[in-house]
Amino acid sequence: MSSAGTRRSVEKKQVIWTNPSVLSLSALTGANPIDSITARAREMVFRAIQSGWSGPPYDPFALAEFLKISIEPRQDVVDARTHPIGAGKFRIEFNPNRSAARINFSVAHELAHTLFPDCAEAIRNRFTHSEMTSNDWQLEALCNVGAAEILMPVGSFHLDECRPLSIDTVIALQREFSVSSEAVLLRIAKLTSQRCFVFVAHRDETENSSIYRLDYAVPSRSWPILLATGFQLPPSTVLAQCTAIGFTAKAEEGWISNQGSWRVECLGIAPYPGHLYPRVVGIVRPTSDGAPQTAATIQYLRGDATKPRGLSSRMIVQVVNDKAITWGKGFALAVKKRWPHAQKEFTNWIFASRSEFKLGNVHFVKLEGSVQLASVVAQHGYGPSLFPRIQYSALEAGLSKVAVRAGETNAGIHMPRIGCGEAGGNWNIVAEVIDETLSRRSIPVTVYDLPGGAQQSNHVVSILANN
Repeated sequence: MSSAGTRRSVEKKQVIWTNPSVLSLSALTGANPIDSITARAREMVFRAIQSGWSGPPYDPFALAEFLKISIEPRQDVVDARTHPIGAGKFRIEFNPNRSAARINFSVAHELAHTLFPDCAEAIRNRFTHSEMTSNDWQLEALCNVGAAEILMPVGSFHLDECRPLSIDTVIALQREFSVSSEAVLLRIAKLTSQRCFVFVAHRDETENSSIYRLDYAVPSRSWPILLATGFQLPPSTVLAQCTAIGFTAKAEEGWISNQGSWRVECLGIAPYPGHLYPRVVGIVRPTSDGAPQTAATIQYLRGDATKPRGLSSRMIVQVVNDKAITWGKGFALAVKKRWPHAQKEFTNWIFASRSEFKLGNVHFVKLEGSVQLASVVAQHGYGPSLFPRIQYSALEAGLSKVAVRAGETNAGIHMPRIGCGEAGGNWNIVAEVIDETLSRRSIPVTVYDLPGGAQQSNHVVSILANN
């Protein structure tokens, strides 16, 4: 197989986004549609978490209340729909007769609809498959991605990478978080460093066909092949064994010539309205790789982050607030005592470029030899507060800038548990942001805990193999 950096589509072409709503979102953000909806959903979730929204389970009804979006039950609605009610406001209607997990996913799906800039132009329904036009699937797939970000936010659970992934794990997580299996699979694909991809498929019931086709497939960071929407599975695929909701099936089968066999594990879920056969979701991983192949992850050490290990180029990263021009507490104070010139240059930067001293920006300074410092402005204000002062979106933006500088200087990253002291952040969230912005770009990250110091406990959900 080719490396993850040279992913290829089995159709030998990129998906061309054509849905008007999808194009309007990309035009607004300047990014590709998947990155755009992920970023917008995450920013919404971060604001809610910083205001006290918590879980698991993460309640989409409470999130809607925070967003001042009304929700009403309607038995004549298939799943859910969004009504624009003027002045940028919306009302979500949902079918109360569905299962709790399906209701949660449908409401989260509709909340994702509101992130599209043209949402107010028409009523948005969660389409059935038979109702979709040629490019409606693009909008619906993106709303599913947004729903997964809402129901299983950054930092909500940590995967045990020492064990293979399985469909049994998906079912366990679905119950714990009270979400759909589709949402669980999307989060797994986002988090894991193991080689795999997740998928949603349906049986093509036109003219009594027994063929299964992919609605979409989402690869992990290390999976090298893209499978396009509409990809036809082998006639004898194990998916055909999922003939009822809740049925699982497992087998090794080949989907692409010259790619060997893959381990396919799948689960039957609710069918599209009017369809006889369940949709099927699942996870696929290679069978010939031996031990799971993983990408770079955060390394944890006992020590002092002001004394970064190694001799090569190193960058110390700290979080600072957007109000104080001097460092008087926490890790920043330790940096100031060790390198007084770093504090002076930071203050000079503020006076020289006041407009640059804002959330999401970073100040870089050389400390000594091959060691530099990155001060990420990701804390809003300082002092006592009813809510944590960490601004996760600003941290994500700042660490993306750190990644660019680290790449330019070939530097490894060294830090304490940033954002979790005076800023009051949650390390589970911060660690996942670090993983996405740095580790997934193959930038080594070392996090230091002082010997004997208190550590935040991570909420760990083990991946249990049941083969």
